[in-house]
Amino acid sequence: MPAISSSFYAYLSRLRWIKRWGLKRNAHEENVMEHSWEVAVIAHTLALIKNRYFDGQLDANAVATAALYHDVTEVITGDLPTPIKYYSPAILGAYKQIEQQAETELLNLLPDALREDFRSFIQHESLPDAHQQIIKAADKISAYLKCQAELKAGNTEFEMAAAQLAQNIHELQQPEVVFFMQAFAPSCGLTLDGLMQKSDSEKGRNL
Repeated sequence: MPAISSSFYAYLSRLRWIKRWGLKRNAHEENVMEHSWEVAVIAHTLALIKNRYFDGQLDANAVATAALYHDVTEVITGDLPTPIKYYSPAILGAYKQIEQQAETELLNLLPDALREDFRSFIQHESLPDAHQQIIKAADKISAYLKCQAELKAGNTEFEMAAAQLAQNIHELQQPEVVFFMQAFAPSCGLTLDGLMQKSDSEKGRNL
């Protein structure tokens, strides 16, 4: 087999340097790499909840994998803050075109035999609608939890964003999202001591 050289993962490794929430003062900075991991974990859980409690038939592993790559184009485009991205239809349309071009550029970095394997993860339109719905919900939940962490740290910069995200999540009306927000989200605001006490009370109890 001929020698193959690809800079695909070298680009992906730089996601750790792409900062999120660029328009706000952050008590705790967040990068795209850690955000992607959190979205993948939440999306995986949402898919399993949907399957176990609400008669879903999702491939939770495929959902989690796609979620890991959901913001991968930002290694080229950077993170465009939501207020700017949605400021006007013209800006949103232009950003979508740039994002699609970035998807193509990243795919072209891969060896030919691997491109089709990655296409459904990197090109958003290639994802099944049901997977997209779960990942978008997980993305909003991750952002909401970030806002709550900032508020807990005394950073009022995130008050309006937290309220808007809470409303957006409520409007999704996805039962698996409601389940997650009721079962898992409240504990995210606890201290380590609080978590340990709560864990002790939960042992042996089934949801």
